[in-house]
Amino acid sequence: METLGRSQNDSAGTLATMCGRYALTAEPDVLAGLFALKLLEQFDARYNLAPSQEAPVIVPSSDEEQGSRQAETMRWGLIPSWSKDAKIAYRTINARSETASIKPSFRAAFKRRRCLVPASWFYEWKREGKNKIPFRIRRTDGAPLAFAGLWEHWKGSEAEPPRTTFTILTTEANKDLEGLHDRMPCLIEQDDFDRWLTSEVVDEAATARLLAPAPRGTLVTDRVSTQVNNVRNEGPQLMTPDTLF
Repeated sequence: METLGRSQNDSAGTLATMCGRYALTAEPDVLAGLFALKLLEQFDARYNLAPSQEAPVIVPSSDEEQGSRQAETMRWGLIPSWSKDAKIAYRTINARSETASIKPSFRAAFKRRRCLVPASWFYEWKREGKNKIPFRIRRTDGAPLAFAGLWEHWKGSEAEPPRTTFTILTTEANKDLEGLHDRMPCLIEQDDFDRWLTSEVVDEAATARLLAPAPRGTLVTDRVSTQVNNVRNEGPQLMTPDTLF
């Protein structure tokens, strides 16, 4: 979904987006096993990843010694190769799965540059009076999530350096989440990793199945601290709901 993101300096700036914030706290060896990676560099656990920040992304490997997949660090917010500047990245943190194959910002990547975005959970907000209460959304079985994503390499401009960037595909919310938002990230199951990453194989029916809402019962939600609302806040303490006196 082409939605408006905000810079990492904005407080609660991505509350209106889906998916506009997520976490990656899984141990590297767990991710290496899930995605069949021979090599995964160490990274800091992140509890509040926001647009314009960098994160590991899984792509097909260009090196036979690395196996069929490898992890690359990319910036969240896709910049199409034809873009004259990087400002578009704040509008392309998400791509609607229903239209990504034809939208100018995403269609080239949808055909040739697909990826998987590892996450431990993502966030959504619910309004209670004047407050926006964050909820953590994770797999019921506790395993990491794999979002369907697209990536691009931008050559840069006179004012800005080259960047490799990604976006997260979204679909209609399932029954688990429809009370929080009408959209959710497209989740790819482990058995379908290769099918999603092999974009050269044109199978519209199979692609539509991969990008459908997750089955009911896949996800569970729990309330977390409103400190999540500010992207400057980071750490495991964000998982503790606010105490009301």
